[in-house]
Amino acid sequence: MAVERTPVNPWKWSAGMGYNQGEVVSGHTRTLYCSGQAAMGGDGRPRHPGDMAAQLGLSLDNLEAVLGEAGMSLANLVRLNVYTTDVDLLFPHYGVLASRLGAAGVAPTTTMLGVARLAVPELMVELEGTAVA
Repeated sequence: MAVERTPVNPWKWSAGMGYNQGEVVSGHTRTLYCSGQAAMGGDGRPRHPGDMAAQLGLSLDNLEAVLGEAGMSLANLVRLNVYTTDVDLLFPHYGVLASRLGAAGVAPTTTMLGVARLAVPELMVELEGTAVA
């Protein structure tokens, strides 16, 4: 059975920012809950200290790697939580994330939260996703 996704947007402004207020998903057979992915190298060490754009890009690469290992891609994301230690610094670089989601043809429901710190002090952003197939 094919996955059917129906955006729920009582207000249209969020779609212009690359996310839906809600999304009804039906017909899926598998759900993947991804742990938060950050700018960590394959050796488990943080990368790109102080560089929000690079950390965001690597966090997204790592999220894609987890999705890929499960036979999914960004196109399967239905929920994305973005945690950052600096919301104001993240906004100018948010296009990195929005453009890759747009290229995948998705606008997952999204929450962005400013946090005091992440698990590893050098990290500035972490992405947590839910995907269905």
